[in-house]
Amino acid sequence: GDHLKVCSQGYTCCSQEMEEKYSQQSKHDFRNAVVELSNHLQTVFSSRYKKFDEFFKELLENAEKSLNDMFVRTYGRLYMQNSELFKDLFVELKRYYVGGNVNLEEMLNEFWARLLERMFRLVNPQYHFTDEYLECVSKYTEQLKPFGDVPRKLKLQVTRAFVAARTFAQGLAVARDVVSKVSAVNPTPQGTRALLKMMYCPYCRGLVSVKPCYNYCFNVMRGCLANQGDLDAEWNIFMDSMLLVAERLEGPFNIESVMDPIDVKISDAIMNMQENSMQVSQKVFQGCGQPKTLAQGRTARSVSESGFSARFRPYNPEERPTTAAGTSLDRLVTDVKEKLKQAKKFWSSLPGNICNDEKMSVGTVNENECWNGSAKSRYDFAVTGNGLASQVNNPEVEVDITKPDMVIRRQIMALRVMTNKLKNAYSGNDVDFIDISEESSGEESGSGCELQQCSPEFEFNATEVTGNSNKSDKNMNTSAATRSSLSQAALLLSILFLAMQRQWR
Repeated sequence: GDHLKVCSQGYTCCSQEMEEKYSQQSKHDFRNAVVELSNHLQTVFSSRYKKFDEFFKELLENAEKSLNDMFVRTYGRLYMQNSELFKDLFVELKRYYVGGNVNLEEMLNEFWARLLERMFRLVNPQYHFTDEYLECVSKYTEQLKPFGDVPRKLKLQVTRAFVAARTFAQGLAVARDVVSKVSAVNPTPQGTRALLKMMYCPYCRGLVSVKPCYNYCFNVMRGCLANQGDLDAEWNIFMDSMLLVAERLEGPFNIESVMDPIDVKISDAIMNMQENSMQVSQKVFQGCGQPKTLAQGRTARSVSESGFSARFRPYNPEERPTTAAGTSLDRLVTDVKEKLKQAKKFWSSLPGNICNDEKMSVGTVNENECWNGSAKSRYDFAVTGNGLASQVNNPEVEVDITKPDMVIRRQIMALRVMTNKLKNAYSGNDVDFIDISEESSGEESGSGCELQQCSPEFEFNATEVTGNSNKSDKNMNTSAATRSSLSQAALLLSILFLAMQRQWR
């Protein structure tokens, strides 16, 4: 009690040393409270991302092994002489999943064209085919449908499944990273004073055991977490988009149901080609010309070396490989959907969840016997709303609503971009891969920024945009039009935002 004075005015200590000590302690307590709640959410997304990533990669490994084992048993040396064709298929699928620049549709078209060239040689061993002739053969892939309807169906299934799987896994990684960056709070000097007043000034009155009133704590936390509150609207839209793609993973875009039997599907296509080889060959000869025949000895040797028989041996599926990663996609999706639902409104609920901790406030009981900022009494001020703009009337924390936190504004943009990609993936459209390692990180959030360093494009009012992102975009444009003093860095951010905004719409 002797160390602190003028507590009724908030935060002044009798010595600079003691004021510094309690200021640092209050910031430490506040950060710990935020991190404790955020770490759980970050761990949830991190662990689910790892599980999905492990599952998808192992699923591809199992599918490749299953195809190799089956084709060795079924086609023997004939397959082994052409195995690089199938190996390349899985190399490209894996490369796509991890973010490689792969056009799935073009890659699959190329696979079937190359397979047709190999098969055409095998079913016509008496002829010599130049590379130019085989190029002509591949042009007839779509027209002749030598593999039946398998390529078309498989292309549709693989494209949709891989787009959904990759985008969903990346969405989990983005959620993890956003939580990590946003939870690294650094209160402003005004916020630090408010925290000091709330958490340590009771000592100057000898009220060592008296805890802050719940609504008092709520106002302090709403002020200190004003920027985090602005994240909530975009976060909720992002969670809803993740849930939609999760439903796709369970249904028509289920990558497990596509990849698990891919060996059987490709085998069926090969069988179809063999059964229709005569008709296919005649039509190719009509379009590409009659090829030159090999000498009789070379023809016999070619057939003998290929090991090609009149018919491929049919394949009877045996027991499938162990399910990838010791689980199934359905189990993973069911689990993560529940976590996504629980994560909604996390940021708007954060102040209340912190104040629910008995170390931070008395809770909703004993409202007349708590620290209200000046005495052990009832706290009479109303609780302010969420978000930066709402803090203009906050009675406990001075918040400059003209200085949004740029770390959080970048995370809002990251969520918006990822949400747009999830919506495209939900519709079955391929989306670009986001290199998460290139995303902006760095300074802690919560500190605001100088006006000349902040683009007014990023003003965001969570209370006005819940469930309506387009309205938010228009409000931000209106706000931007009222300001003219932008630095070159801020102008660049504005241009980037507008470009992404058009994409979002």
